[in-house]
Amino acid sequence: MQTFEIKRADNIDNAIKAGATSQTAQQGADVRFLAGGTTLIDLMKLNVETPQQVIDITRLPLDKIEPSSDGGLKIGATVRNADLAHDERVQRDYPVLSQALLAGASAQLRNMATTGGNLLQRTRCVYFRDDAMACNKRKPGSGCAAIGGFNRNLAILGTSEQCIATNPSDMNVALMALDATIHIHGIKGERAVPIAEFYLLPGNTPDKETVMQPGDLITHVTLPPPPKGSRSLYLKLRDRASYEFALASAAVIMTVNNGKIEKAQFAMGGVGTRPWRNKDAEARLIGQAPDKASFQAAAEAFLKDAKPQSENGFKVELAKRCLVHTLDAASKPA
Repeated sequence: MQTFEIKRADNIDNAIKAGATSQTAQQGADVRFLAGGTTLIDLMKLNVETPQQVIDITRLPLDKIEPSSDGGLKIGATVRNADLAHDERVQRDYPVLSQALLAGASAQLRNMATTGGNLLQRTRCVYFRDDAMACNKRKPGSGCAAIGGFNRNLAILGTSEQCIATNPSDMNVALMALDATIHIHGIKGERAVPIAEFYLLPGNTPDKETVMQPGDLITHVTLPPPPKGSRSLYLKLRDRASYEFALASAAVIMTVNNGKIEKAQFAMGGVGTRPWRNKDAEARLIGQAPDKASFQAAAEAFLKDAKPQSENGFKVELAKRCLVHTLDAASKPA
């Protein structure tokens, strides 16, 4: 770990001004915000992140879970994952989010990790985390050692010739299915970004992971009102039962009326370079009977563009089965 200066922000505007001195929005940034630190500190120890200054934002007023004016929910950026998962409103109205959070990491980490930090969580690709290896995400233009290397855990959707790293979060899969909106305060003011537009595909610039700019600070996330009569479920498949990242996961929200699917929203983790959603696959279910044939057709559509690598071809079938099982379970009365 390289030496750095740490400061505590006393208000949002000062935090943003300090953050805006950073020269890049991604790897190599001179300034980083610190909340839970469960990812940042690890990456600083590995010299993957090398900020000259760290701004502590833990005392900013961003730690509340509140109802929004439209009947949805407002979640502060520094709300701890454990508090969010166990909030009564989340468990009642957005159970898929609670389930996803509880499927992630360990209880100790959930007690520290925050909403904003989880949104910005970086990949667990072993080549990204090893500064002796080629990684275009960490060092643009250096190559991608994962292509043709150890890629069993990596992405099969949204990849490019420059990067095949997966987004590691469970929470973000649920937020993608829920149509969350990310609220960002930056040097040019405030803006609201739908989560579907927040994450960038790697393309030729895998070091640019989100729409965040230097000085940008996530202040909160909003969720729309829960669909009436909907059922939801999060399923995570992994190599071991705890403290492990997903090989494939699915977050499903579904409404069934009179024996037909009225609404279906779903996203998958462990398979994409970002939390993956396919609205064409969702549309195939509308008006259909909630049966295995319909679910299988949706899963085939969801995975039709999959591009497996040398060691992760099994993920195509695993992801289909994961999605079919979750859709089937979510379609049934509790």
